[in-house]
Amino acid sequence: MPTVTLDGVRTHWLEAGVGEPVLVLLHAFPLHAAMWEPQLTGLSDRCRVLAPDLLGFGGSDAPADPSAYSVERWADGVAALLDHLGFDQFVLGGLSMGGYVAFAFLRRHRRRVRGLLLADTRAGPDTPEIAQRRTDQAARVAAEGPAALVDTLLEGLLGERTRAQRPAVVEATRRLMDNPATGVIGALEAMKRRPDSTPELASIDVPTLVAVGADDVLSPPDVARDLAGAIPGATLAVLPDAGHLSSFEAPDAFNEAVMSLLGRCQARGDAH
Repeated sequence: MPTVTLDGVRTHWLEAGVGEPVLVLLHAFPLHAAMWEPQLTGLSDRCRVLAPDLLGFGGSDAPADPSAYSVERWADGVAALLDHLGFDQFVLGGLSMGGYVAFAFLRRHRRRVRGLLLADTRAGPDTPEIAQRRTDQAARVAAEGPAALVDTLLEGLLGERTRAQRPAVVEATRRLMDNPATGVIGALEAMKRRPDSTPELASIDVPTLVAVGADDVLSPPDVARDLAGAIPGATLAVLPDAGHLSSFEAPDAFNEAVMSLLGRCQARGDAH
């Protein structure tokens, strides 16, 4: 399991496959990079797949100060890792919180993005109600630890049918939620502070896929349709029998949609 220390911060990542294109996948909250295992295995014969643990999660450092976390710092950390690995341009994907980081990456390192995958995410900022819920969750994690949120968060992360009929997926998701309390609290604060990315959607000029689970209740299909409609040329994939963690709940359909995006990116590159 590779790790590197950059600017005094230890970063862990997973990778599979070789060659071009390079696909970089950013994980959801409160999971870590191993949520992308179905893509690391399912797409590795099509491209090189990299999945970093964002600051605070998995095998990466988890500073105690909540102000150390922001979508901008996460984005810059991903850029530094890709610099270290020698990848100048790549297809960037993020699910939920990972999508927020992808928007920040576009703002700060746009030239490097050859294509964009936005899964089960949204461009807008938190509503006051959601921001308050994150504040309450952070207080609960500080008092009781991250395990206190697992059951509540599972209801939003996984579709109703997944929770009822697929116990192995439920248990695997529970394991992916085992992350440091400091990282969980920092991420909740970072998501509350993230800016509105909606004004930037019309200027996105790379091949873009918006994917969403048909049963997603946190960033539902209507939100995904609006997101895809605001990005020129974006395609929309609504994945059946999946909730918020569409890449994990419906990996075959998810991977098929991603392969179509990779083909569009390569065709565009060949044309240039």
